[in-house]
Amino acid sequence: APDSFSPKKFFQISGMSKKSSSQLKEIFRILDNDQSGFIEEDELKYFLQRFECGARVLTSSETKTFLAAADHDGDGKIGAEGIDYFKYR
Repeated sequence: APDSFSPKKFFQISGMSKKSSSQLKEIFRILDNDQSGFIEEDELKYFLQRFECGARVLTSSETKTFLAAADHDGDGKIGAEGIDYFKYR
């Protein structure tokens, strides 16, 4: 349902919280559409669709909350270390 996405819960349920750092870096590479080394808000919006065909797009508030949770330096994007952060939450 819209506005029900919890990154922490998703990472736990999907098993991503148990992935190695190298596995998470590969997932990060897949999510980083433009291969800039960062996941920006527009890339993060389609996060769920990368895991399941037909999944919904994250709402604007979900995307902003997810981004804020992993944006360690406040630059508005997630670096490769940001996705690894969810393993420990």
